[in-house]
Amino acid sequence: MFCNQCEQTQNGTGCTDIGVCGKDEDMQSLQEILLYGLKGMAAYANHARRLGKTDENVSAFIEEALFATVTNVNFDMESLLELVLECGRQNIRVMEMLDEGHTERLGTPEPTTVYEGTKEGSGILVTGHDMVDLLDLLEQSAGQGVNVYTHGEMLPAHSYPELKKHPHLAGHYGGPWQNQSWEFPAFSGPILGTTNCVLIPPDSYSARLFTTRVTAVPGGTRLKDNDFSSVIEMAKQCDPLPDNKVRESTIGFHHSVILGLAGQVVDAVKSGELKRFYLIGGCDGAEAGRNYYTQLAESAQQESIILTLGCGKYRIRNHDYGTVAGLPRLLDMGQCNDAYGAVQVALALSKAFDCGVNDLPLEIVLSWFEQKAVAVLLSLLSLDVKGIRVGPVPPAFVSPNVFQILQDRFDLKLIEPAPPAELVQLGA
Repeated sequence: MFCNQCEQTQNGTGCTDIGVCGKDEDMQSLQEILLYGLKGMAAYANHARRLGKTDENVSAFIEEALFATVTNVNFDMESLLELVLECGRQNIRVMEMLDEGHTERLGTPEPTTVYEGTKEGSGILVTGHDMVDLLDLLEQSAGQGVNVYTHGEMLPAHSYPELKKHPHLAGHYGGPWQNQSWEFPAFSGPILGTTNCVLIPPDSYSARLFTTRVTAVPGGTRLKDNDFSSVIEMAKQCDPLPDNKVRESTIGFHHSVILGLAGQVVDAVKSGELKRFYLIGGCDGAEAGRNYYTQLAESAQQESIILTLGCGKYRIRNHDYGTVAGLPRLLDMGQCNDAYGAVQVALALSKAFDCGVNDLPLEIVLSWFEQKAVAVLLSLLSLDVKGIRVGPVPPAFVSPNVFQILQDRFDLKLIEPAPPAELVQLGA
């Protein structure tokens, strides 16, 4: 194993003294979990900062936690595990700031029916996560005869009052980030990538791909400020899009909306009409095993509600789940950036039923792909939420011993080859 501390090979031709370097497999695993959690938290914090929200305590923790990963400063697993969980607690604060920033700038999300597909005429496609970029683009393109469409994690934009008031926010196009390679060539207008989850473009659309600030790809055009005039002018020159409606969907179940229905939900549980809640979401990817989430959602009993967020929603949203207790069974809570809302709903339910979160009829099944998913998982663990399932594969940076610690403390589970009966059957 390569030793990151002395940059030699342990138990090989170089470093042989793990006691000096302090880099056994489990310590390295905890440091990497902490680093990935910090990366995810920093992404959320960057979004919040763009909305005017900062917290000195968060910044101080990031510095301290990074310091804890440098050479020969921490050889103690227990103290490092404490920092890992503190990262989760700090991330809750960051997600709270992001939620506050979004609602203060854009209004509180509300249930909204979204047109999916394209409309005849010029268009710009926006992917990523950054709502400020979308707002600026909508304001700059107003009255210029160019429609704006969302893609991937930008779908929740249609539920914000200050965004959807623009009539040229015309609809949503396509699915999750990994579908870009075939969805983007079929979109004739320019494409704006605002954050992570943008793929290196082939020649078929690289000349039409713009990115913002630190987001950059070979062949694309990086915009260093929020002047989108070049994107708008290109849209006017590109071939017009066809009129092609694919479907309509309902989104916008922000935590404030769901909490406003708390009385109805509590009554439905007490009457037996509603018996279980599922949180199925997270970060999607293209590898095998992710059909598990589709199978789980579609086989969940009728007397249940499914909460979803993140691009993991694309694994489960193309199905008619119907209603229960007068509510849609599938409630789309937004982006991965809106994970704070799921935490608030779980805490509110536990308060309403006067029990702990772990005593709720709640199943949490998360897909992971990148660092923000790690930060969200750490947030849930910091709240001592137990029994979470993650997948489709264990993170490579979590050593077997560290995963065993998480299993022992939090009953953390890997998803099974197929959803087990106890997940989908009542009374099991």
